Amino acid sequence: MDVISQLQRQFVDYSTSLYREGFLDDQFIQLQKLQDESNPDFVFEVVSLFFEDSEKLLNNLATALQQQIVDYKQVDAHVHQFKGSSSSIGAQRVKNVCVAFKNFCEEKNLEG
Repeated sequence: MDVISQLQRQFVDYSTSLYREGFLDDQFIQLQKLQDESNPDFVFEVVSLFFEDSEKLLNNLATALQQQIVDYKQVDAHVHQFKGSSSSIGAQRVKNVCVAFKNFCEEKNLEG
């Protein structure tokens, strides 16, 4: 088996484990179907943008939660945006955590 075949097999195995463990869902498969010869880096580009946006959102969340008086509407808006972007790329576990986080925002539960 050549190196490329071995790397492709490792990628398939890793992707399969991400689905099995609930990190990814069918939305990621739909994203992969949009990639073709005319845009071979499509998934990489979308996921890279997701990570860049996620870093900004997490920083904004951290800042909002550290305020003397927490604006739960603002926190909820950041979480809502994070939930939408994670859902759009198939990051199921992130989306699920955002759902729980939104519930804590509604309860104004800072500890949560």
